[in-house]
Amino acid sequence: MRVKKTKMMKKAAITAIAALGLAASVQAVAQAPKTLTVSVIYGPEKPQSKVWYRFSELVEEKLPGQFDMKIVTDGALGGEKETTEGIRLGSIQGALSTLANLTTWVPEGALFDMPFMFRDMDHIEKAMSGPIGDEYKKLYEDQGFKVLGFIVYGSRHVISKEPIRVPDDVKGKKMRVLQSPLHIDLWSSLGANPTPVPITEAYNALQTGVVDYMDMTKSGYQALKLFEVVPYLTETNHIWALGVMYLGKSFWDSLSAEQQTVLQEAADQAIPYFNELAASEQDASLAKTVEAGVTVVQPDVAAWQAAMAPFWENYADKVGGMDRIQAIVDIP
Repeated sequence: MRVKKTKMMKKAAITAIAALGLAASVQAVAQAPKTLTVSVIYGPEKPQSKVWYRFSELVEEKLPGQFDMKIVTDGALGGEKETTEGIRLGSIQGALSTLANLTTWVPEGALFDMPFMFRDMDHIEKAMSGPIGDEYKKLYEDQGFKVLGFIVYGSRHVISKEPIRVPDDVKGKKMRVLQSPLHIDLWSSLGANPTPVPITEAYNALQTGVVDYMDMTKSGYQALKLFEVVPYLTETNHIWALGVMYLGKSFWDSLSAEQQTVLQEAADQAIPYFNELAASEQDASLAKTVEAGVTVVQPDVAAWQAAMAPFWENYADKVGGMDRIQAIVDIP
């Protein structure tokens, strides 16, 4: 009887130990940090990288050890389109993207690239923080992108090998454009020959004559050293380059409610930080390029507005109609 009782006690002890081992194993798996790989096209010193460093710090502060963030800079994981495809596949979890790049998946987002639609940063923030922004977040989510918020890179200007002063100067010239139907159609309407080229290949395309000019923010112009091959910048200010800070939707759905809340709060703090950095960088970046020999051309902006005005009428139906464009223009 005593032997039988001893055997039962041993069996119970083994069962208890096994249960403890299983619980510890389950706990270890639950506590294993989630990998969050972020792709950045620019170098670690640029706002596009700094925003993710700030984001990472904020997340780690609230959820220590729960995420293993890998911020891969200098375009090592590809350009915007390659990065977006990686996010859809799950090999990349987070990135920034221009809205123009995302028109491949959400063509309605081309609305925000309509020329001369936005007045300034304040106008953009009012438009994107309200119902319009919420509506478009849902469209991106339907395509597999969890948009944490909208960012502003700056306004776009024409950069070229030879000075471009008036719209007629682009006729017949080969232009590097974003891989976006709106950008292609816009510059075609002015008589240019648009050629979609990934931003990571823009320098070589300009240097070798594949294209003659392109449009770009002042900070991007300096950061990518494009001034070395196209030494003229025409301050047209024709399109504000909007973008998103986003994660893969499948990755987002794998997170706990607490993790989602913390990541969203981190983005809500990091995005204004990015916008401030990007805005302050524009003039500083231009000054650096001028020191390197760039010539800044001051155009007749009214002439550019007049030349692009017909494009509004011709393209409006593809971005929700003139009423939608006018609704944004009329935001006080």
